[in-house]
Amino acid sequence: MSTAHQLLWTGFRGLDASTADLVCAPGGLVLFARNLDPDPDLGPARCRALIAGLQARLGTDLPLAVALDQEGGPVSRLRPWVGDTPPLRRIWDRSGVPACAAWGRLWGEGLRMLGFNVDFAPVVDLWDGHPEAGIGDRAASPSPAEAAAAAGAFLHGLESTGVRGCLKHFPGLGGTALDSHKGLPELAEAARVDRNASAFVPLAHPDRLVMVAHLRTPHSDPLPASLHRGSVADNPWGVKGRFLPDDLEMGGCADWSWADRVRLALEAGHEWLLVCQTPEGTRACAEAAAALDPTATARALEASRAMRRPLPSPDPAPLEEAAWRDWVARVRTATETL
Repeated sequence: MSTAHQLLWTGFRGLDASTADLVCAPGGLVLFARNLDPDPDLGPARCRALIAGLQARLGTDLPLAVALDQEGGPVSRLRPWVGDTPPLRRIWDRSGVPACAAWGRLWGEGLRMLGFNVDFAPVVDLWDGHPEAGIGDRAASPSPAEAAAAAGAFLHGLESTGVRGCLKHFPGLGGTALDSHKGLPELAEAARVDRNASAFVPLAHPDRLVMVAHLRTPHSDPLPASLHRGSVADNPWGVKGRFLPDDLEMGGCADWSWADRVRLALEAGHEWLLVCQTPEGTRACAEAAAALDPTATARALEASRAMRRPLPSPDPAPLEEAAWRDWVARVRTATETL
């Protein structure tokens, strides 16, 4: 029987483990606002119970990788419970490295309480003043050195809590004018791509999660970087990592069939297949992976399982309400200082 479904890192619908509409038994899960009860009194405990229930259901062999996109600012799945929080650019501009580290640690503490073991953050893209491209103030700085310093500090704080971070969106979306959720952005100048990618170089290592963008570059043309081995495992900047593509349901790779998306992603050197939005997309991705010769999935399966092995599994005990309230108060205090 094929085990290729374990390569999938999937979204799903449902707020409770008993009603989660999982199409297969994936190796990773990513939660969105649709999975979080917005009630600030009931939602956090319900989230912890959801994750613990799914770990008990699917993580019997190895812990599930369970992620959230929790950057703060415009990408904050926890907003209904903690209110508005500052984006990375404001944190960096006003308080520099110490504040970026403090915010990474703060988010990590909250995510651990809820049962998450991965945060799809920080953004390492360069700020370019183009909010319509989907990055905006999620990026710290137009300077590669400053972007790396801000993201590195955030990452250090986050991972000090036991939650793994993920560098995104390699090789960098700075300077693009199209949101990759909607279509395939392009950077025609190799020098701009090189400058963007240089921010990732000091942060990456072979055990670091790195999310690769759907972005056409001179290195990858006609493919998106996410589906091009010369932009992933064999990238010219020497960036190493545990690569995964951005969501394979996004518009940036929609021109390729599911069979091609999955085959090219694995040939590029990805260890995971991220598919987040619909049951139909998850099913198509799982079927395309299962249809491949097992030799095409073996390396990625071994690597993804190795990443899962040391991940913490959540304590099945209920959320500690007092500790959670204290954490929310600290988030709000830190927000007020900025």
